[in-house]
Amino acid sequence: MHTSIPDFRMPNEEQVHLAAEGFRLLADPTRIKILWALLQGESSVACLGELVGAAPTAVSQHLAKLRLAGLVRGRREGTFVYYSAADVHVRALLAEALFHADHADRGLPDHANGDLATHLPASSARVR
Repeated sequence: MHTSIPDFRMPNEEQVHLAAEGFRLLADPTRIKILWALLQGESSVACLGELVGAAPTAVSQHLAKLRLAGLVRGRREGTFVYYSAADVHVRALLAEALFHADHADRGLPDHANGDLATHLPASSARVR
């Protein structure tokens, strides 16, 4: 059946493993909030703690896991480390997840070929 689909190709085992690990690490509301904040610009642990309502030690632990997964990067300036989202793929992944959650929450229909930014709630439209 799949042999009749032009250019059909299953991802390799390493791709599947890395994708699953990324999703596993994103399966935490605090990490999603941290990433959302980092998509708006780089930030320190203390500032992220205030934004997401978590203690700086907890934020540091979350950031360490996100960094190991390649989802965030750190930049050292003196004794401070400023974090940012790793790349545009993180932005697209998180935006799509929030887009899907918004549709499910509001009972909206699926969009076969929609522009993501036009369907996100106003507070989410900055993600591009």
